Amino acid sequence: MIKVVGLGAGGHAQVVMDALRLSGGAQIVGLLSVDRDAEGTTIDGVPIIGGDERLPGLRGEGVTHAIVTVGSLRPSQLRRRLFDLIAGAGLIPLTVIHPSAIVARSASIGRGTVVLAGAIVNAAATVGDNVILNTAAVVEHHGRIGDHAHVATGARLGGGVTVGAGAHVGLGANILQGIAVGADAIVGAGAVVTRDVAAGVTVIGVPASVKSR
Repeated sequence: MIKVVGLGAGGHAQVVMDALRLSGGAQIVGLLSVDRDAEGTTIDGVPIIGGDERLPGLRGEGVTHAIVTVGSLRPSQLRRRLFDLIAGAGLIPLTVIHPSAIVARSASIGRGTVVLAGAIVNAAATVGDNVILNTAAVVEHHGRIGDHAHVATGARLGGGVTVGAGAHVGLGANILQGIAVGADAIVGAGAVVTRDVAAGVTVIGVPASVKSR
């Protein structure tokens, strides 16, 4: 049984742990948290064993893998930083695919990525490292999802959609086929994207347009 530690101890961690337990083959032996008061408590039976400083010593305790269990609501450096800490500690990023998810044989899923319940990744799609494909998200054929991106619950991406590194596609958003969403962009919840989205901007609405400041 692979021993894995999670970096993050909130609601997203519980969702990832559930997917991991159902998929089998690995055991989360602990969670790391920035909340010092949480150390020694448990979440869904998994102990919080300290902060990020514990990571380098975990190999000596039989831990071989780690996964970022912090979610994201917008582009953030936090998930990237935590992912880099995993490699720096000599651990292997664990990829988790919920057993109810559908991943085409010709699709590829990167290191440390989570594909949650009911998500679909269709033919020849490419999903990068440390990505969240949240509950019931759809990535259609030949889609490309960059590292550290988050495709939120119920979002649907048409064929050939590209989502840049660190971008966030909000809950229930729809992106038409062939559209490109730039790195670190935000697509608001429920938006319908009919044109390319530049890097770093936020689009909202139906059809989606750039959010004014």
